[in-house]
Amino acid sequence: MGKPSMDVADIETAVVALRRSRQRRALARLAERRGEHAGHQARLPDAVFELLDAVEAAEGEGAALTVTEAATLLGVDQPRSSRLASQGLQAGLLRREDDQHDGRRSLLALTPEGRDALARIRTFRRGIIAEATASWAAEDRAALAHLLTRFVRDFSAITPH
Repeated sequence: MGKPSMDVADIETAVVALRRSRQRRALARLAERRGEHAGHQARLPDAVFELLDAVEAAEGEGAALTVTEAATLLGVDQPRSSRLASQGLQAGLLRREDDQHDGRRSLLALTPEGRDALARIRTFRRGIIAEATASWAAEDRAALAHLLTRFVRDFSAITPH
């Protein structure tokens, strides 16, 4: 596989920077500074909202997650996933449903309050992206949207969950 091009190196650097930003919880801290965290949900760890994202993504694919499956997707162990699910359940953001195909399994599902929380988070994230790209030409934003979506799809195809 020859030497990577400078473009590939630049992409790798950008991906690492995004990962570090996520690890530093940059968006969550920005939301706190801007007063976006409010009510009882403000006390929940960010990982609970990552769990909500995972549950919503599974629903979008016509599936549902167990706590164990969520652990795999989130990259945490099963006890941590269980604690996150419990926090989401106690906050009224998640509910448990019986698996119609396997009575031994319990599935996680979003409540209306969980959907509302995700909608608020999504609105905030989109606002920050709009702010970061405000000086960009519309064609540049469209190109980034197209190419980043393509990159994530192709990258996901070669990396296991």
